[in-house]
Amino acid sequence: MLDMAADRERMVTQQLARRGIHDRYVLEAMREVPREVFVRRKAKELAYKDCALAIEAGQTISQPYIVGLMLAAAEVRPGDSVLEIGSGSGYATAVISRIAAHIYAIERLGELTRLAARRLKRLGYSNITLRSGDGTLGWPEAAPFDAILVAAGGPEVPPDLTEQLAIGGRLVMPVGKTRRDQRLIEVTRLSAKHFSEEDLGGVRFVPLIGEHGWASGAEVEPIAEP
Repeated sequence: MLDMAADRERMVTQQLARRGIHDRYVLEAMREVPREVFVRRKAKELAYKDCALAIEAGQTISQPYIVGLMLAAAEVRPGDSVLEIGSGSGYATAVISRIAAHIYAIERLGELTRLAARRLKRLGYSNITLRSGDGTLGWPEAAPFDAILVAAGGPEVPPDLTEQLAIGGRLVMPVGKTRRDQRLIEVTRLSAKHFSEEDLGGVRFVPLIGEHGWASGAEVEPIAEP
């Protein structure tokens, strides 16, 4: 039988802490959330490998290190309100929910939103609101956000997202002039009109689709809450 708890602990110590992620909130959250719930049944034995995995709708779940890196860079803390763009299988959503007060998550594909909602409900994670739609427009009625995480690469940071960031808040997303050449960028809102930016290194994500992404035409569906 697979020992998922032991695999999860090894993931945290070897893939995260050993590679420089020391944020205790992130490490504890990733110790708690069962990643095997968020992958396909036939891939459960690979759930804690240091790699991305295929999920439903032709999409992927990011490797654990990248999830940890983005959360640590965003400095998600207890009491925070967080926006996640590209929630996919719901794994990173679940991890964020173990730290933040509430997370609002947008996924372009309705199939993934429905699957994530079922998984999160099964785990009893109730401080999450999910919906399908164009994540590049953000969630203005729930703004401002203490942190915004975007799990898809766009040609630039969508202006709607920076406007929905709280003063002192951080946005983390991959940005690149082509779909295959991306840098992970951290944007901090210093004041109403001033932002700082830091390059966290090269990455490769699926493309950000939407009005302020690579293409338009994302199908919007009603809110689905776990």
